[in-house]
Amino acid sequence: MITDRKSYKEYRRQDLKAYEVERLTFYKWCWMDCLRFQLRLRRIELLYNTKRHNPIRTLRWFILETVNHRLAARLGFSIPKNVFGPGLCIVHYGTIVVNPAARIGRNCRIHPSTSIGDYDGVPTLGDNVYIGPGAKLFGNINIGDNVAIGANAVVNSSFGSNVTIAGVPAHVVSEIGALQQGVFPKTINKNN
Repeated sequence: MITDRKSYKEYRRQDLKAYEVERLTFYKWCWMDCLRFQLRLRRIELLYNTKRHNPIRTLRWFILETVNHRLAARLGFSIPKNVFGPGLCIVHYGTIVVNPAARIGRNCRIHPSTSIGDYDGVPTLGDNVYIGPGAKLFGNINIGDNVAIGANAVVNSSFGSNVTIAGVPAHVVSEIGALQQGVFPKTINKNN
């Protein structure tokens, strides 16, 4: 969770690395909508988590929240603050719905048409998790580190680390995890 300026900068650096962006330019800010949404979300998390009784700071948070909510509606995202760890990569715009109580670790790569959580319970995902297009994760489940979740998988039970899961309902299809499959950028693979 972003708790201060230092952690905010680290989250931002990890997020840019996940998108394979070394330096954020004006062109990339204008044309990479998912990245723009995400960087604003990180700024909102900083302002929200370090709230002080300062009317100017509160106004900045409110304006950012409003602008990002409009962008999220256009992109099809329902992603609340303080859910994802650093290194998040939203691969493409499209419907992504995440429950506010879900907890997802660092280096998550998520595709469109994905739902995480429901009213009955919410998932907890570890680090280095790849979520394929159309995956549905629900219930009070735990997914370990280095897990690849296949396209259109329905995950309603817990799984350990270093596996690939797919199917309806999801089951282990391979003992090879997400990092070994090369679904993350090379810069992330080097650090783990």
